[in-house]
Amino acid sequence: MRRAVYPASLDPIHNGHIDIALRASRIFDEVIVAIYDMPKKKVLLTLEERVLLAKRAFAEQKNILVAPYSGLTVNYAKQEGAMALIRGLRVFSDFEFEFRMGLANKQLAPEIETVAIMTDEKHLHISSSTIREIAELGGDVRSMVPGFVADKLAERFAELHANHSSPGYMISIRD
Repeated sequence: MRRAVYPASLDPIHNGHIDIALRASRIFDEVIVAIYDMPKKKVLLTLEERVLLAKRAFAEQKNILVAPYSGLTVNYAKQEGAMALIRGLRVFSDFEFEFRMGLANKQLAPEIETVAIMTDEKHLHISSSTIREIAELGGDVRSMVPGFVADKLAERFAELHANHSSPGYMISIRD
């Protein structure tokens, strides 16, 4: 069986992530959408919420599984018997980052390939940070995420606003 791992933080999952996973599922027998439990960036949604939203997004896909993971991605891939890591590319800066990460992963696990899938042009503008900020400011993100994700974001930001809190993102589309 040809199994691949698509690692991501999915905070939140969006149409670009979904498109990459669906396209990878046509190449591999099984794709594990692996949600990292402790990304180095501040997250809005808990690990459990991110996993539940991803499971809902892929509920109809028989060969796409969703699971949380910890530690080195290549170690998780080896543990799951994966032959490849799936990475999505949107812009040129993604390529440089993914190229360096792919080389590092190759040193750690030479038997695991990195497969980069270019995003569909209709998803070029989508990023989780952009979606979070638009949603936080009351904008409509339903063209970028499934409806149930938009609802979850609205719910979370209503909670934060009621508590006079802000998630404090480091990247801003207002700049």
